[in-house]
Amino acid sequence: MSKNWQDLTIALAGLFQAAGLVEQLAKTGYLPSDAYQCSIQSLFELNPPDTLSVYGGSLKGIEFGLQLLRELLRDGSQAQKQHADALRYALGVLHLQKKLSKRRDMLSVIASRLQQAQHQANHFSTTHDNVIANIGDLYTETISTFRFRIQVVGDYNYLQQTRIAHQVRALLLSAIRSATLWRQLGGNRWQLLFYRKRVADQVELLLRQL
Repeated sequence: MSKNWQDLTIALAGLFQAAGLVEQLAKTGYLPSDAYQCSIQSLFELNPPDTLSVYGGSLKGIEFGLQLLRELLRDGSQAQKQHADALRYALGVLHLQKKLSKRRDMLSVIASRLQQAQHQANHFSTTHDNVIANIGDLYTETISTFRFRIQVVGDYNYLQQTRIAHQVRALLLSAIRSATLWRQLGGNRWQLLFYRKRVADQVELLLRQL
């Protein structure tokens, strides 16, 4: 069966968006609100009718991720050097997601806790501090128990803030959600090596639709 490269690219953009947001947040303390909200909201889209619905049904929600993918695929080593941390986070997330996929007990806990967070978000908002703290704690209690951990680097003055630490963990869980979607669609790491041009062409097509 031929792969739907558009859907694969959308999911990959979701993954790189969350990874790129972690990089930006850790270094600047700043998050673009639309991209951030889209990434967090994707955690609650567990039974979407199609791939784009995971990201609010609009490519605008993953524009940040598409732009980052374009840079990494088009500008090559220069962009990879500039966004080395985001690339490292994305690859680390793929590794963690593979480990998580073998842990049904942990997947069950995550699904249950996200449902609780969804109820909380209905009362406040998706990116309310209380909701993000809940998701951040969920990451700590599940994903962080794996031997392999993603080491986030940046400005210590930002990373030591509890609020930003929660945001970082929530975004990493969002990245894992997109990595899960990408795998479900047939994504694998070989595509990143051997089908770069095909993904790059899809990125350009999607960006033209914005």
